[in-house]
Amino acid sequence: MTFLQRAVEAVNSVVWSPVLVVLLIAAGLYFSLRTRFVQVRRFRLMLRSLFGGRDERKDAKGSDGKRSGMSSFEAFCVAISGRVGTGNIVGVATAIALGGPGAVFWMWIIAFFGASTAFVEATLAQIYKFRHESGYRGGPFNYIEKGLGQRWLAVIFAIFTIVGYGILLVTVQANGMSTAISNSFGVQPLYVGIGTAVLLGLVIIGGVRSIARVATVVTPFMTVGYVLVALIVIGCHIESVPEVLASIVTNAFGINPIAGGILGSTIMMGVKRGIFSNEAGQGGGAIVAAGADVPHPAKQGLAQTFSVYIDTLLVCTMTALMILCSGTYNIFGPDGSVLVSNAPEIGANYVGFTQGAVDSVLHGWGGAFVSVALCFFAFSTVMAYYFYAETSIMYLFRGRKSGAEKWTVRAYKVAILAVVIFGAAKEADLVWQMGDIGVGLTTWVNVIVLLILCPKAFEALRDYESTPL
Repeated sequence: MTFLQRAVEAVNSVVWSPVLVVLLIAAGLYFSLRTRFVQVRRFRLMLRSLFGGRDERKDAKGSDGKRSGMSSFEAFCVAISGRVGTGNIVGVATAIALGGPGAVFWMWIIAFFGASTAFVEATLAQIYKFRHESGYRGGPFNYIEKGLGQRWLAVIFAIFTIVGYGILLVTVQANGMSTAISNSFGVQPLYVGIGTAVLLGLVIIGGVRSIARVATVVTPFMTVGYVLVALIVIGCHIESVPEVLASIVTNAFGINPIAGGILGSTIMMGVKRGIFSNEAGQGGGAIVAAGADVPHPAKQGLAQTFSVYIDTLLVCTMTALMILCSGTYNIFGPDGSVLVSNAPEIGANYVGFTQGAVDSVLHGWGGAFVSVALCFFAFSTVMAYYFYAETSIMYLFRGRKSGAEKWTVRAYKVAILAVVIFGAAKEADLVWQMGDIGVGLTTWVNVIVLLILCPKAFEALRDYESTPL
C-alpha cells in the first residue's frame, strides 16, 4: 500500500465515522416530522411544481423579459444529472459487494428521509440566492453567510465544494466510465479520459445555459432508456423478485450468519452509497436549486425532493434488482475474503456485476449497453459537478470588480478537464475513497447548518401550501 493510499484511507475513516451516518438519518427523520412527511404528503404537488401549473417560461424571466435563471424543470434536470451517475451503476454494485443485499434497504431508507433533507436545502438555497450576470446563483455557502452570518464557514464550504466535487468526485465518475468502456470495447482508460475531456470542454465553454440545454435533452433520455432495459431484465427473472425482496429486508438486519457478520458494513455501505448517489444533504442539489428562477422557494424545494426519488428509489433500485435477480454478484468480507461467490468469473469487477446482469438477458449486448449508459450518466454528472464548482468560485469573488473571477473560472475549466483524464487512469478503489472524502466533507458542514436554519424552510412550505395554485 502506497503512502497516498494509506493517507486517503485514514482521512476517509475519520470523515465517514458512524457519527455522520447517525446524523444524516436523524436529520432526515427530524425534517420529515417537521414537514409532516412532505415527501409523501405532497407527492402530487411535487409533480405540479415540476411539470405543470405556472408557465415555466414566465418563471424563468425577470422583469426586463430576459432569462435570469433556469426554469424549475431545467434545474431539476441538472440536479438529476448530478445525482444519477456512476453511483447508480457502480455504486450500487459496490454496496452489494461489500454490504450484501441488505445494503439496498439502507439506500432506500436514506433516500426516503433524504428527500425531506433535499427539500430543506433546496428551499433555503432559493431563499438566500444571489443574482449574478450569468443568472441566479447560490447554495449552502450563501445561506451559511446570509442565514448564519458566518462568512468564514461559507468560504470553507465553497472551497470544499470546489475540491470535493470539482476534483475528488470527478475522478470517480471518470474512473467508472473508463472502466466500463475498457471492459466492453478494450479502449485504454487514458484514451477514454481524453475523449471525455474534449466533449466536456465543448459543453462548459457555453456556461450555464449550455449545461441546462444539454441536461434537459440527455437526462430524460438516459434515465428512461436505462429503466426500460432494467425492466426487461427484471421481467425475465420475475420469479426471483419475491425472494430477492425478502433477502434485501432480512439481510438489512443481519438475519442470517453471513449478513450478521457484515451488518456494520451493510448499513455503512448502504448509507454511503445512497448519499453518494442521491446527494441529499451534501449541498450539490441546493446549488442547482438556487439557479432556478421560480415564483416561490418551496416550489423548487419540492422539485428537488422528487429528484431524490428518481435517483435512488427508481434508478438505483432498478440496478440492484437486475444484479440480485440475475445472481451476477459476489460478496466480500472486511478483510477481502469471499463470503458469497455467485459469479466467480467477475470477481471484484463492480461494473461487471451490472454488465453481467444485463448480458444474462441481452446476450452479447449487456456489457456494451451498460458501458454506454454509464458514459451518459458519468458525463452528465461531471457536467453538473462543474456547475457546482463554478458557482462556488463565483460566490468567492462576488462583489469584486476585478477580472479575477473570470480568470479563475477559465483556469478551473482547464483543471477539471485534466482531472477527468487523471481519474480515468487511476485505480478504482483509491478513486472511490477519494470521492467518499469529498462527499463527507461537504455533508458534515451542510447538515449541521440545515438543522439550524430549517425553520425558514418550514415557514416557506407553510406559505406555499396556503397559497392557491
